[in-house]
Amino acid sequence: MQSPESTAGHRAPAAPPRTAAGGGAPESGSPLGRPTAPDMNEVVGRDDLLLLTLDTLRYDVAQELAAAGRLPNLVRHLPGGRWEERHAPGSFTYASHQAMFAGFLPTPVAPGRHPRLFAARFAGSESTSARSYVFDTPDLVSGFAAAGYRTVCIGGVGFFNKQGALGAVLPALFQESHWEPEFGVASPTSFEAQVERAEQVVAALPAERRLFLFVNAAALHQPNWFHLPGASPRAGDNRETHAAALEYIDRHIGRLFAAVSSRRRCFTIVCSDHGTAYGEGGHTGHRIGHPVVWTVPYADFFLEHSA
Repeated sequence: MQSPESTAGHRAPAAPPRTAAGGGAPESGSPLGRPTAPDMNEVVGRDDLLLLTLDTLRYDVAQELAAAGRLPNLVRHLPGGRWEERHAPGSFTYASHQAMFAGFLPTPVAPGRHPRLFAARFAGSESTSARSYVFDTPDLVSGFAAAGYRTVCIGGVGFFNKQGALGAVLPALFQESHWEPEFGVASPTSFEAQVERAEQVVAALPAERRLFLFVNAAALHQPNWFHLPGASPRAGDNRETHAAALEYIDRHIGRLFAAVSSRRRCFTIVCSDHGTAYGEGGHTGHRIGHPVVWTVPYADFFLEHSA
C-alpha cells in the first residue's frame, strides 16, 4: 500500500557543514558530554534523512563490540566512538516503531526532560523544544512527505512483510515500501540484500528530491545462529551469535552510508527498537519488562556528501 504523495516542501536556511550531530556547548547532564542536538528545523528540508533500526540489538553487546574494535565501520561515525545508552519506547518491534514514527525515539537514560528531534504538534508537550521539527500530521513519515520528501521503507522483520493485514500497517505509512523474503529474519544475507535495494532506491530518485529512507535490519532478530561460524540450529541463538550478527551488519553498513550520502548530506539515526534476553532471569526473547530488553544503543550523526 502506498500513501498519497505530497509535493509541499519545507526549505530551511543553509548552515555550515557538520559531521557530528549538534554544535555549541554541551547540554547540562548530556550523555558523554555530547553537543546540543542539531536544530531539526534547519536539517529537515535541507538534508536527506536515514533512520536505521537494528532490530533486537542489545545495548550491552553493542557497546562491548564497539569498545573491542569489532565494529570499525559503525564506530567511526558514533559520537565519541561510543553508543549512547537509551531506553526503548517499546519492548517489541511493532510497539516501538509505532512510537518512533510518532516522534518518540529511544529516550536517554539520564534523568531529566529530554527534548525530542521530531514531535507532532499537540498542546502540553513537555519534550518539544524550539529545536524540534514539529509536524502537523499523525506521524513523522507523513510529516516528512508534507515537507517534500520521498518516503521509502525497506522492511526486515515480519511486521514489515506486507503478507497480512498487520504486516502492512507500518509499510503503509510510506509512499514506497519494499520487502522480500531475502530481507527477512531467516535469510543469512538479509542486510546485504537490503543495502542493495537501498542503493537502487537512491539511484532511481531525481537528484533534487529529498529522501527519507527507513531501514529495519532483521539480521539480529532470532534466528541469528547462522552468523557465527561453527554454530548450529540445534544450539540456537545466544549472546555470541547476537554479536556475530552485529559484526555482519558492520561489514556491509559502509555501502548503505555511501549510498545515502551520495546525493547530499544525510542526517542519520542508528538505533535499536528493543533488546532481547538470552536466559537472563529465566527469560528468553523480548516483549517483557527486563533491562536487557528496555536498554538499547542509539546514535545520530551527519554523513557528509560523499560524491
